[in-house]
Amino acid sequence: MNVLNFVHAFFSDSAHWQGYDGIPARLGEHVQYTLEALLLAAAIGLPIGLVTGHYGRGGNALSLVATAGRALPSFGLLVLMTTLLGFGMLPVMIPLVILAVPPILVTTYEAMRSVDPSPVDAARGMGMHESRILFQVELPVALPLILSGLRSAAIQIVSTATIAAYVSLGGLGRYIVDGLYQRNYEKVVGGATLVAVLALVTLALFWAAARVAVSPGVRRR
Repeated sequence: MNVLNFVHAFFSDSAHWQGYDGIPARLGEHVQYTLEALLLAAAIGLPIGLVTGHYGRGGNALSLVATAGRALPSFGLLVLMTTLLGFGMLPVMIPLVILAVPPILVTTYEAMRSVDPSPVDAARGMGMHESRILFQVELPVALPLILSGLRSAAIQIVSTATIAAYVSLGGLGRYIVDGLYQRNYEKVVGGATLVAVLALVTLALFWAAARVAVSPGVRRR
């Protein structure tokens, strides 16, 4: 059977659409892992990137942290965290968050540094507080690049969250791990297809968010 036949066989099997191992349940688990990891990574990366980018300090340190975070193998870190902390959500969240923080952190910093200094200097000359300058002058202009960092992090989490299945959790990785164990390649291909489709949906959602959140003038520029 070729890949298309595997895909058709997987999605046409009614058994894959119901129960705790059905596509809706596994998709819901995968989305949950992705959202939780992305929110945690954004809570860490966005404030640091905004503040350091606003003041123009710490760029080299952020690059070093980002390089170190990207160099860590997610699966190896998962095994280490599971060994230290046992089974559960925490050992899964740690490698996913570490994977997602660098693109958010670095892109947010670079987005803030790319803002034209002229309106920033004008706002300071008018006596605006630094927090107002950050959120009312710099952030609207930097938002497209910041969203691109969040989008990159989200795609990486969607792709990597399959590792949760290796420590007996759910998500779309269950199809891949169980399929390989059972030599059920229909299930493996079906799970991989679902992950790819979810990544494309994530791209579309961030495109829509950018259309809504970014002002037309900034988009045209």
